[in-house]
Amino acid sequence: MTRLWRASYVTGYSGYMTSAPSGLILRSTSGAAYRFDPGALCLELLTTGGPGPYQRYEVLREPADVRAWAERSRLTPTPELAVSAAEVAAVRMLRDALFRVVIAHIRGEPHPPGDLAVINEAAARPALAPAIAPDGSRRWAGTPGGTALAATVARDAVELLTGAHAHRIRTCAAEDCHLVYVDTSRPGRRRWCSMEHCGNRHKVRALRARHFEEG
Repeated sequence: MTRLWRASYVTGYSGYMTSAPSGLILRSTSGAAYRFDPGALCLELLTTGGPGPYQRYEVLREPADVRAWAERSRLTPTPELAVSAAEVAAVRMLRDALFRVVIAHIRGEPHPPGDLAVINEAAARPALAPAIAPDGSRRWAGTPGGTALAATVARDAVELLTGAHAHRIRTCAAEDCHLVYVDTSRPGRRRWCSMEHCGNRHKVRALRARHFEEG
């Protein structure tokens, strides 16, 4: 599992788009930087930690952490959030529930009912509302909080898990990588979290194996 370093986003699965270079910039355990685009807002949240063994990667500990994640997310423009401590816990709960549901979905297993309830309850709340600023630019209405952010993420998850790309949600093919993405490419043949990282590691290993066989 890699840890979040810094990020920028571009077009993906959902309607949250920017014109920035595609994907998050992550760092592997060796310290190498590489670009990873999960393809959906809800899957971006899964890079912040998770349930069980992924708790050690937790980065959402206080309101400032949630605001920092929102700044790195594909939400454009960056929402100026007023996040409470209780909302931080709620965002983590949503993320962990989404993590378990997505993994069950990928494995073809039943979605955990309790986790579906967490996602659906979050999605039922008011989400971030887009508005037009006096200068004609896009902004978010009011002063949104962590609850509206969670609702936006949850609604994106509902759209992804029930939409046309639901069968393209995958984990990286590398055995030691657990990053989750939705393959939005036209041919639908993406195997790696990133060709810069796991894809390149696969090529290097295959090349070494071929040289060993030839030697």
